[in-house]
Amino acid sequence: MHLQLLTRLLRETDKRLLWKLAWNMGWKGMLSVQKHKSRLRRGEVFPPFLYVSIINSCNLRCQGCWVDVAAKQQTIGPEAFAKLVHEAQEMGNVFFGVVGGEPFMHPQLLDMLAKHPDCYFQIFTNGHFITPERARRLRQLGNVTPLISVEGTEIISDQRRGRNGVLSKTLEGLQNCLKEKVFTGVCTSLCQTNFDDLLQEKWVDRLIEMGVHYTWFHVYRPMGPDANPQLCLTPDQQRRARQFVVEMRAKKPIIIVDAYFDGEGRALCPAATGISHHINPWGGIEPCPIVQFTKESIHATETDSRPLREKFLHSAYLHDFRKLAANTTRGCIVLERPDLLQQLLEKHGAQDGTARGTALAELAAMQVRTSQFNPGQEIPEKNWLYRLAKRFWFNDFGVYEQNAHDTLSAPAVLRRQAGPPQTADCAE
Repeated sequence: MHLQLLTRLLRETDKRLLWKLAWNMGWKGMLSVQKHKSRLRRGEVFPPFLYVSIINSCNLRCQGCWVDVAAKQQTIGPEAFAKLVHEAQEMGNVFFGVVGGEPFMHPQLLDMLAKHPDCYFQIFTNGHFITPERARRLRQLGNVTPLISVEGTEIISDQRRGRNGVLSKTLEGLQNCLKEKVFTGVCTSLCQTNFDDLLQEKWVDRLIEMGVHYTWFHVYRPMGPDANPQLCLTPDQQRRARQFVVEMRAKKPIIIVDAYFDGEGRALCPAATGISHHINPWGGIEPCPIVQFTKESIHATETDSRPLREKFLHSAYLHDFRKLAANTTRGCIVLERPDLLQQLLEKHGAQDGTARGTALAELAAMQVRTSQFNPGQEIPEKNWLYRLAKRFWFNDFGVYEQNAHDTLSAPAVLRRQAGPPQTADCAE
């Protein structure tokens, strides 16, 4: 299987782009995680992977979207983006996830990325704006991978994304990338309406046949002003999704990404481990994209002109969030204990990072749900390469060990808060 994957990559991807992937994302990305581990031993946290929402606008209106896509457009400009990247590079960072809104609606997106050939960028996109010309530009840049969202059949895609003709436009953008031999991925937010269609071996085979190089199965989470909890997966479906990913990794020549389990199948939260945090379109620094509250900004203000390094290393808010999350569960504290998160926000006076200004009320109204933490039913990696890589460069980094008693008792706490067993699971 590994030989088949390597053969596919060599045959279907521009060799220069593969070198950029191996060097910038592979080797230098590994070193950035090693630096993160060294900082953790000193009690310091600067996440090696930053996700940056460079724009809030989007051409689609997806069910359950928590981004203010219809609000007045807000972008992170070229100067601010360059400053952010350079300051992160000083800490050893080389990888940046570029999100939105729809990143390709940012008029200067590719020009901004072109200024950083020594970094690697992953763009989360619906693919609608990837014209043949933009695909050629992606190939020219070499250090950018588009991760294109496919949410189901034609009918389901239109329902999920609030527009007509969504899937055909998405597949057109996907094909434009593949024709240019760009290293390209497809992601899916699994929910009730697409679970049976896309969590299938035949769908993975189709991706391989199309020439897609990697895929990522997220799981729908009910957040934002129109959460649509009816789309959530059941706990059994969430377990089946994890089992499917593990099985496909062991037999299919395609890279399958996940960010919420270690190599032994134990749940983890990337924000709790400090391996990633999020920057919103207004420059606010947030624990993760669904925790839309902030205390610090990448922009200098009258009261805070510290460099990015200091803002991360000395943020009491981010520190206490990570501690609370690790103390509470190996899963998602937002889903399992929104009440504790609300207390933390009030304690620190964290500001609502949205344009709508209703994030705190939305959090207070949330129904308690289970997440990816499912003790006793861990599903370890079957693919030895994934398992080895996670052991060294993507695990919990020991953040749960000192809180083992509290973590193990989290399901009981959750049951007390939730009452009767939940029928939906929204882990990602």
